[in-house]
Amino acid sequence: MSTTGSGQRAYIGSFTSAGGDGVTVASVDAETGALSVLHTTDAVPNPSYLALAPGGEVLYAVSETDDGAAAALRVADPTRPPAPLGAPVPVRGAVPTHLALAAGHLLTANYGSGSVTALPVQDDGALAEPSAVLRHEGSGPDAARQEGPHAHAVVPDPSGRWVLAVDLGTDSVWVYAAGMGRGAGGDATLRLHREVRLRPGSGPRHLAFHPRGERAYVVNELDSTVTVCRWDPASGTLDALGEVRVLPSGTDVPNFPSEIVVSADGRFVWVANRGHDSVATLTLDAPGDTMTLATTTPCGGHWPRDLTLAPSGRHLYAANERSGDVTWFRIDPSSGVPARVGSLDAPAASCVIFA
Repeated sequence: MSTTGSGQRAYIGSFTSAGGDGVTVASVDAETGALSVLHTTDAVPNPSYLALAPGGEVLYAVSETDDGAAAALRVADPTRPPAPLGAPVPVRGAVPTHLALAAGHLLTANYGSGSVTALPVQDDGALAEPSAVLRHEGSGPDAARQEGPHAHAVVPDPSGRWVLAVDLGTDSVWVYAAGMGRGAGGDATLRLHREVRLRPGSGPRHLAFHPRGERAYVVNELDSTVTVCRWDPASGTLDALGEVRVLPSGTDVPNFPSEIVVSADGRFVWVANRGHDSVATLTLDAPGDTMTLATTTPCGGHWPRDLTLAPSGRHLYAANERSGDVTWFRIDPSSGVPARVGSLDAPAASCVIFA
């Protein structure tokens, strides 16, 4: 039976500048994984990445534009479209591509300016003006893509003590202490702890943690690899252990991996491949130290910008930006390999998240 408006919901972000609807609210059929559109709103320009408040009543979006912003939308009433909580707030950084909630703040990774912005979250869920903008420095060997810093993702660690910002331009992960307060003036105390350099030219883009919280996996956009790292939440230390390619041997198509997802049981990892237009399935050993490419599966469209696992763990979703659709797959519980089930038209789709 399909869900109704009061059941499980998904939120799809898309590029309005490329014909997308903005934010789409969809119901989710728990059995088949099927999505059905409930509402859309274009109140936020280019809401390319989304995050949901813990209570599920407020949705946050970056506005991926040259003069970037972040926005809050109330989504408590499933019978109504998302309602903006005030105007989008400038992040004082260019082209924000990712966001996350941590310690009472919304954090954005600003690709164009190579910075991370902290915006205090007010009691009603609305956003205040930025309390901190932390700028990265450095560059990489790829002159076209790494002429300067390009923060691409910001991810709180499972302990809640740290925030890891992944920078494609500097080939590094910037580790911040997440001691952000909301005292007089609401100033954030996000403090740089260390910069962890990865292999030059790899172009790290996104990061996901093992469910045990002691391993982290960084997907590298510029060379189609994943870096396996040991993470020590006590000291905030990240150490690279090895790498694995996410394409079959002999593949020479230009490819730019976008997102990485880890299964709740820590057995499987999935990576979205843009160019090869596939979902890579990788297996993990028990400690989470050794990752092996099992196979790749067609993504069902073109240019999968995002990959998301449903809360049940039974279905995987690819937001295919250039073909304008979201495709869902059923996960084989033994092998982890996804099998395509269906798709939803979603022009310029950029991400999918679940309530």
